[in-house]
Amino acid sequence: MTRLQRLGLTTAVGAVLVVGATALVVQALNGPAETPVQTDAATSATTNDPVRATPTDPAAEVAVYGEPALSAEVSAQIDYVLAHWNEPNYNSAEWGVLGINDCVNFASQAMIARGWTMDDAWSSAKNGNAYDSSAAWRSSTALMNYIASTGKAVALTDQQRDQVKVGDIAQFDWDNTGDRDHTGIVTKVERVGDTTSISFAGHTLDSDYRSVDTAITVDHPGATAYYWSVP
Repeated sequence: MTRLQRLGLTTAVGAVLVVGATALVVQALNGPAETPVQTDAATSATTNDPVRATPTDPAAEVAVYGEPALSAEVSAQIDYVLAHWNEPNYNSAEWGVLGINDCVNFASQAMIARGWTMDDAWSSAKNGNAYDSSAAWRSSTALMNYIASTGKAVALTDQQRDQVKVGDIAQFDWDNTGDRDHTGIVTKVERVGDTTSISFAGHTLDSDYRSVDTAITVDHPGATAYYWSVP
C-alpha cells in the first residue's frame, strides 16, 4: 500500500489557498522544514566530501495537492523518493550506495520508479554495487549530457522555474563552471503570485524537502539551479 492509499487517497487533488488577496497554489507532498547544508559535488563517485547530515524529524503523512494532479507514474516516483531519501532507509540491497556522493544514483532510482528504462548509456547492474553502473547513472554532469542527447526531458533554467513541476529533475552548478555538481528530484512547488518556490529531495546531503533558494543562496552562495522538465 502506498503512502497515498494509507491516507485514503487514490488520486491527487487540486487546492488553492487564498491569503488576503493572494492565491497560493501548492503542488507537493509536504514535509518538514529545510534540512542542513549540503556539501557534495556529484560529478564523480570519489569526491572527498564531509559525511552527509540527516534531518531528525520524519516526513509528515499528508495529502498531495497540485494543479495538475499527479499522474500515477509521478506518484510512484515520489512515493519511492520519500520512502528512501534518508540513510536508514536507503534501497542499498538493490542499488548500493556511492559512498558519500550518492545523489545521482538515488535520482536514477527515482526515474526507474517513474517508469524510465535502462539503456547502454544509463544503467545499473542492480546487484547492490553502485559502482557497477554507467557514468550517466552516477555522475551529475554525465546525466545532464545523457538527458540532453536523448531528449528524455526538456531543459529549463532557473528563470523558467514557473514551468517546473513535482517529479522533475533539479540539478545544480555550485561554482558556475558549466558542469553539474548535484542532482535531486523536485518534491514541492509553491506559487504565490509571480513567485515560485521549489523544494527537492536527494542523497548527499539526505533531504526530502530542501529549498532550492536556500541551496543556491545560503548553502552555496552564487550557485545556479537548472531543471529537466520530464514529460
